[in-house]
Amino acid sequence: MKRIVATGAGGPAGINFIMSLRIAPEKIFIVGTEASEYFIYLAPTDIKYIVPKAEEEGYIDKLNEIIRKEKVDFLHAQTDVEVAVISESREKLEANVFLPSKKTVKTCQDKLESAKIWIKKDVPVARTIELHSEKDIEKAFEEFGNPIWIRARHGAGGRGSTPAYNKKMALSWINYWKARGVNWEFIAQEHLPGRNIGFHSLWKDGELVASMARERIEYIYPHLAPSGITGTPAVQKTIHDETVNRIATEAVLAIDPNFNGIACVDLKNNRNGVPCVTEINAARMFTTSFFFSCASKVFLKDHHANIPYLYVKLAFKETIPEIPKYNILPENVYWIRHIDAPAKLVKNGEIIGEMYCWCE
Repeated sequence: MKRIVATGAGGPAGINFIMSLRIAPEKIFIVGTEASEYFIYLAPTDIKYIVPKAEEEGYIDKLNEIIRKEKVDFLHAQTDVEVAVISESREKLEANVFLPSKKTVKTCQDKLESAKIWIKKDVPVARTIELHSEKDIEKAFEEFGNPIWIRARHGAGGRGSTPAYNKKMALSWINYWKARGVNWEFIAQEHLPGRNIGFHSLWKDGELVASMARERIEYIYPHLAPSGITGTPAVQKTIHDETVNRIATEAVLAIDPNFNGIACVDLKNNRNGVPCVTEINAARMFTTSFFFSCASKVFLKDHHANIPYLYVKLAFKETIPEIPKYNILPENVYWIRHIDAPAKLVKNGEIIGEMYCWCE
């Protein structure tokens, strides 16, 4: 039996990853770790442990203690902070990982550096300016028009992001965060008003193994964020779009021609309808990875679109079935979810699956 550690096991993304493995065709012993003394209770794992925050001293030592005690073979890190720390300390870890290179993880977690690479390699991307002064903000409005998009250079979940309609608004937004004591660096980008798309992909030595694209339609509690984006969708659907597939693939290979593991690519359409890459979440799953796992069980009667399961098999150096590289699920399948409401899989107006229907 495979024995793995899943970090961030009490958060939404960690739970989706674990639930995907729960419907896999083999039993996998899952050890969950969580930094929150409260969210640990939500982790649907065989056993669970409280660990220090990833940026705190003793984090890697605690993971190794758990790995030895539970005889774990493989570790999956889910949150951006944990991915960063584990990536840099991979040689110290006493379990295997399936990660892109250290350089790739760093680049993907830096929205400015990744944007520079995509611009250089002609991958469609929002035009980007680093913000150091009022003159930089003025330059952004001159070059990008109105509005511009302000966002933190690092971080997930739409961190520090908002549309700004004038220089005063942009300055006020940045100064607000500085007044709160955060030390985020900010960038300004061209505002992309079109479709919001996620491209979930699995890679092995620079070869795309499998992928599926989805369109985010509504977010959970969008009114609570100035940008209307709160980091996780309430309504999304599968899409087949060859342009999205091509651009997302080019974006990954532009960063690393030997990419390994998970690459979750975010894209938005610009004013001309061109999908532009905004970031790659490297080495971790999108929040709602169970969407595709559930749909795979319904439509394919197998696990070929259960990307978390395929990822674990590759991590254990096992062969996987031959599957299409793109569009592994039908289009226009909806995943509808909200706080305290089990997610529903919907096709043609009918509920055909839900998050907990196959999981013990």
